[in-house]
Amino acid sequence: LVRNNRNFRYIWFGEIVSLLGDWFNLIASATLIGMLTESGVALGGLFVVRMLAPFLVSTFGGPLIDRFNRKHILIATDILRGIVVLGFLFIREPSQVPWIYLLTAIQLGLSGIFFPARNALFPDIVARGELGTANALSSSTWSTMLAIGTALGGFVAGSLGISAAFALDALSFFLSACFIAAIAYQPHSAEDVTVRAAAKPATQLAAMGQILAGYREGFAYLQEQPRIFFLIIQKAFVMFCFATAYDVTAVAISQKAFVIGQNGGIGLGLIYATVGIGTGVGPILMRMWSGDDERRLRLAIMLSYGIAALGMFIAAPMVTTRYSFAIFLLGLFVRGFGGGTVWVFASQLALVSVADRLRGRVFATEFALFSLVASLAAAGAGAALEQPAIGYVGVVWTLPLLTLIPTLLWIIVLRRERQQQLAQPAETA
Repeated sequence: LVRNNRNFRYIWFGEIVSLLGDWFNLIASATLIGMLTESGVALGGLFVVRMLAPFLVSTFGGPLIDRFNRKHILIATDILRGIVVLGFLFIREPSQVPWIYLLTAIQLGLSGIFFPARNALFPDIVARGELGTANALSSSTWSTMLAIGTALGGFVAGSLGISAAFALDALSFFLSACFIAAIAYQPHSAEDVTVRAAAKPATQLAAMGQILAGYREGFAYLQEQPRIFFLIIQKAFVMFCFATAYDVTAVAISQKAFVIGQNGGIGLGLIYATVGIGTGVGPILMRMWSGDDERRLRLAIMLSYGIAALGMFIAAPMVTTRYSFAIFLLGLFVRGFGGGTVWVFASQLALVSVADRLRGRVFATEFALFSLVASLAAAGAGAALEQPAIGYVGVVWTLPLLTLIPTLLWIIVLRRERQQQLAQPAETA
């Protein structure tokens, strides 16, 4: 696909460098806030902004993407993100920290338009039979760039300084815009685009109303389908129980427990990269056992929560004693292995369980849920870091215990399903 489809090749190259920039920015901005404030609340606030901005933008991003030339949207959002990131270079004092939040909100808000626009462009540049391959390649690119981008971002921030990381971040967006500009693309109907672009404000308000109605319909459907609702909330469990809170706490760990590079930048990059590798490897290896068997997929989710908790139990004493950074990373790899498997397998089960006509609304509801829950988790972790009695040590011991809750819930659910299956033959007889 990459070799034979020129348009997809360039948009994929743009995605690679764009994701690289996003992860560079995470390392640099988190390190900068930690350095300027040494405040857990301030650090948690950064992650709240990173979670909420794309969610809030997504409420009107869809109509925007459907009304204008998608190639132009991709180029514009890349250029704007590059300009916004250059603003980080002027932040030097603690009093300027609010600007970090503002610039981050704008950057991630633009990302909340860029990625849906890219996904919407796929059917226009990729043959129908190749859409599955294109989506799979895009998903694997995200995991790969999480590992590579955070590692490189940490290395640059920790060796060359935060300013160099921000400069390369901005450059990555400008380079992405150049790749996308090389795409030979025109909307199927230029007249339709012009008509949509000239839509009246009332039409735009109606579109917003339809989006909100979609959320309501999604919730109503899930209330009637508790089995599917349980699948849909798995990503929220992952974000709340360990993923987001650990991301916030990792910054404090890199600056206080395992300090590698300037302000712990290299250490933070290695932490995120290790989790990213585990996230990518976990679903691949677990799928070798589960295949597409629904019961095995559900069992794998239950086991994966336990694996994630085990990884954090391995990592926690390393943080407490500062004994071994390598063993700490091993624990995080195991945590990523489990978390990535839950994320991918829950999505697969939901895809085959949700009615096609409601799929978009249900997954929009899922996105809203895990975005809001992740924001709460980030705020909670930031507040916990401020408490002397808790701190980063208390957080790393609390999260694996918290992760046992969804593990137990899955044990109960699977046991009930097994009992129902055994009871059915008896009732038939």
